[in-house]
Amino acid sequence: MIKAEYNVVAVMSGTSLDGIDIIYATYSYKKDWSFKILHAETRKYSNQWKRILSELVNKSIEELKGVDIEYSKYLASEIQEFISHYSINEIDFVSSHGHTALHQPEHKLTYQIGNLQLLADTLQQKVICDYRVQDVEYGGQGAPLVPIGDRLLFHNYDYCLNLGGFANVSFEKNNERIAYDICPVNIVLNHYVSKLNLEYDNRGKLASTGKLHDELLDKLNQLEFYKKSAPKSLGLEWVKMYVFPLIDNYNLSVEDTLSTFIEHIAIQISKVLKGKMTNTLITGGGAYNDFLIERLKLKTESKILIPDNEIIEFKEALVFGLLGVLKERNEINCLQSVTGAVKDHSSGKILIPNS
Repeated sequence: MIKAEYNVVAVMSGTSLDGIDIIYATYSYKKDWSFKILHAETRKYSNQWKRILSELVNKSIEELKGVDIEYSKYLASEIQEFISHYSINEIDFVSSHGHTALHQPEHKLTYQIGNLQLLADTLQQKVICDYRVQDVEYGGQGAPLVPIGDRLLFHNYDYCLNLGGFANVSFEKNNERIAYDICPVNIVLNHYVSKLNLEYDNRGKLASTGKLHDELLDKLNQLEFYKKSAPKSLGLEWVKMYVFPLIDNYNLSVEDTLSTFIEHIAIQISKVLKGKMTNTLITGGGAYNDFLIERLKLKTESKILIPDNEIIEFKEALVFGLLGVLKERNEINCLQSVTGAVKDHSSGKILIPNS
């Protein structure tokens, strides 16, 4: 049934493995879409789950199916705890991105764990999920999916830049939404800072003490991916194949590695953000990296805008909630201009709980 307002629990787990983002939000439609986040939290992964999720790319499809069952049970329990903790009673549905286990659109393959029927059965809630599969079947990249939310919820900004595991951007060009992955961010930075038994480089302080390694920077900037035109997307497999071996070849200190890679990120992003009269909304964990933001401001003409913490941390979960709303209404939530699919479409599957 088409309604003017939806109450949604939206769930997102990203490549940086910092945890499961869960929000409870209201989406309202009156000529334009608006939203209100009522509750939000990140439920941290245990070390065991971090290890399991970081090793998914090495597993076979059969092994992934086993992990999928356990992860779906785990996800259901985390969502249930969230609902109970905030005494949430009015829920139209749960919208879940799951967690990307494999993403190889060139082989017509993408697999998000945590989208099984048992999620709906355990929660006894309608679940809308698995938004990437149909797009890949339609010849698309299955990513990025957030741009429809940028268009409908954040249209006041010329560029929407998310600095999560990867940097991705979205903007309007010739009345089309254009979006793509630019380069890795936290998936690389967190990997190297973990060698110092840290989860992340707080405010980029370590990186700010490092020295730039010009040869490594040059090699990073020459990676073949950066020569490709959009639509294009990145995954952990690509980082493991091309980025880590290249960096490790130089045997640099963690500080020098971080400093050099942040310069690389700033250079790649600056190639995209153009025009003095433009503004850029920055979200994702990288928005807290003061050193990265400082380097970025020095290299781009666009005005950099950092929103409140709730939008920084939960924008992706918020947008996946909107994807669920659009699917519920059978409206377009996946854009051909963004993913390269053969057509715009309403993606995702709807799971009805068995009583």
